[in-house]
Amino acid sequence: MNNQERISRSEFLKRSSLGLCALFVGLNEKVFAGSAPAKALPEPGEHLYNWGQAWHPESPKRLSDITHHLAQMGLSGQHGRNMPTVDWEFPEGRDEKLSNNRKYGYAALSVARNAPLRILPGELIVGSATLREAAQHRIPALNMGSVSHTTVGFAKVLHQGYKGLRAEIDERLSRGGLDSHGTDLLESMLMTLDAAALWQQRNIALLKEMKGNAPDSERRFYQNIIDTLENVPENPPRNFREAVQSLWSLYAFHRLMGNWSGIGRFDQMLWPYLEADLQKGKITLDEARELIAHFWIKGTEWIGEFNGSGDAQFYQNIILGGIDKDGNEVTNPITYLVLDVVEELHISDYPIAVRIGDHTPEKLFRRIAEVQRFGGGIVSMYNENTVIDGLVQFGYPLEEAREFTNDGCWEAIIPGKTAFIYSPCDMMQPLFRALNLDKDVPLEADDFETVYGRFTAELGREIDNLQKALDGSWNDPNNPNPLVSMFVEGCIEKGRGYYERGPKYTVNGIHYGGVSDTANSLLVLKKLVFEENYIGLNHFVNILRHNWEGNEGLRRLVQNRFTFYGNDHAEADDMMKRVFDDYTSIVGRVKERNGLKRPCGISTFGREIDWRMARRATPEGSRVGDILATNCSPTPGSDRKGPTAVLNSYCKLDFTRCPNGATVELKVLPDSVKDENGIAALVALAKTFREKGGFYMHIDVVDSATLIDAQMHPEKYPNLPVRVAGWSARFTTLCKEWQDMVIQRTQQIV
Repeated sequence: MNNQERISRSEFLKRSSLGLCALFVGLNEKVFAGSAPAKALPEPGEHLYNWGQAWHPESPKRLSDITHHLAQMGLSGQHGRNMPTVDWEFPEGRDEKLSNNRKYGYAALSVARNAPLRILPGELIVGSATLREAAQHRIPALNMGSVSHTTVGFAKVLHQGYKGLRAEIDERLSRGGLDSHGTDLLESMLMTLDAAALWQQRNIALLKEMKGNAPDSERRFYQNIIDTLENVPENPPRNFREAVQSLWSLYAFHRLMGNWSGIGRFDQMLWPYLEADLQKGKITLDEARELIAHFWIKGTEWIGEFNGSGDAQFYQNIILGGIDKDGNEVTNPITYLVLDVVEELHISDYPIAVRIGDHTPEKLFRRIAEVQRFGGGIVSMYNENTVIDGLVQFGYPLEEAREFTNDGCWEAIIPGKTAFIYSPCDMMQPLFRALNLDKDVPLEADDFETVYGRFTAELGREIDNLQKALDGSWNDPNNPNPLVSMFVEGCIEKGRGYYERGPKYTVNGIHYGGVSDTANSLLVLKKLVFEENYIGLNHFVNILRHNWEGNEGLRRLVQNRFTFYGNDHAEADDMMKRVFDDYTSIVGRVKERNGLKRPCGISTFGREIDWRMARRATPEGSRVGDILATNCSPTPGSDRKGPTAVLNSYCKLDFTRCPNGATVELKVLPDSVKDENGIAALVALAKTFREKGGFYMHIDVVDSATLIDAQMHPEKYPNLPVRVAGWSARFTTLCKEWQDMVIQRTQQIV
């Protein structure tokens, strides 16, 4: 690829057979239409938008043809597949006299100077992260790992611009009191800001070249974008168009440097600018929707770069709705415009989490349901009542808790103030040790409470050891990231980076998976062994050691006779609640130590695939190699009473004890949500989730038959997204194990 990859806008329009049609040309002008195409173009992206479902709602047509065509280009993966790697010399990276922070500053300048540019004719939002290393979560030129699982302070920098951020760094340097390491970090931040400005100037220069080569009728279009880029993100935005471009420019440069941050509260950040423009008559909602659509299209630029967990795991999560720090609902027209765009373009690359609570408008509940019917699990929901209560009980100030976002996946954090990571553990392992499954040693236990006590003792020892290991973590001065650090509160003031306790909050979530499998297994032991005396404990344990070999009848009896978590069954749910309460109590013994916050969470994030071969056969009836429960959802196939029963079981848990989060997934048959009754059923599920105290829920509308066919004939399903965990991915980009995991989730009818 040349350093400036482009085709002329006229050639683009010619190829598209579109003519100059429905382009946004400035805040003081309206969308205009040129002559109709001489030859009709097939519906833009038809083979991509028809993603293979047996049924889905008819997509509305609100956006321009050129916007649809740009979406098709992005969704086809041509940008992601053509990304180059760094192919230029970077001698500063080998200079041992330079600190790693200083090397980062030089790397940022090198990337800004050399990274290929891509500006597509017709784009309303420009700037692209074009380096393959960035999409592989590496710092280009340095080839070091970068930052994810956080949401940096885009909201703050959007409002102040790079100029305000630069002034903040200059003021801290002039005030003094920093050691040499802190001074070096802040000076490296300034180098990185210079790099961001250089990259911006290169994009402006390319736009000016494109303008010079364009017909007179198109030059105003380019000049409007040039005017925008000459103000933002260096300065605060003056209008909505500049605000959308500024947010993208801030985010795109982070991406270009390999960082995978969440974006945060999109509608809250941008509404003041749109509201002002609407009041002045400078923009219409249709024009605003077009700009938002182009922001969404930019999120597809890495499609084609993926591993087994799919092609969209870049943690670019967006939050909509909810209350602000003062308790006021922030849902606004942008909230609905975003849902319009997702409904029409079906772009799943920005997972959307809507915060619902006591103040959520009725209209928003319905709109969420309407978009969820298209499938893909793109729109998920937080119950902000529970999340905020949990964060406050954990120790966060109420005003900060009300502003929660996520880490780009779904763990709840305070945006722009948090360095975050989590420690994943499998709860089945302490149970296996408690049962002596790895030892040929008889288990002495006369009653269930003895077995349960052995389990909680093993779990407690494991968590205590983990807590000790965390005491010395998050203090690495050699792991540089001045770019992320200056976007996170605390780092500039302290002169310490993201990885060295610079942020206001450094958080290591402790996350266990397999909780529902553990509870189900304990229930079987309690009933089958101790209450009914159906089988002796050591005999049963020996059967598990041998993976149920020769005991298929007993295995089927266990699976068919017992009612497990997820069916609104009192005894099963009581066991789940007991395990949950004991687990959260053990983790809660150390909420914070050595400056490190340690909230509790329940998650698997797909690790049930990695764990399956390390797990033994379980009392609930699984064999070695079986894929078990996802996050806080029921064990696959065990939930037989429908989605309301799943929610009732899930919501019996007190998630304020688990402030980092616990997710429930529902897979719903498309045929069951076809009409108004289907929409009403989805709304009812959302309200049940809110009223009964859930934490986080995502609903995927897809049928297993379609997924099985897509596994066999991937060429028929180029844009069939499914919800995986904290992200959605196109199903055919998942490896077979991940595909099987999604297929095995219980199919529900609402």
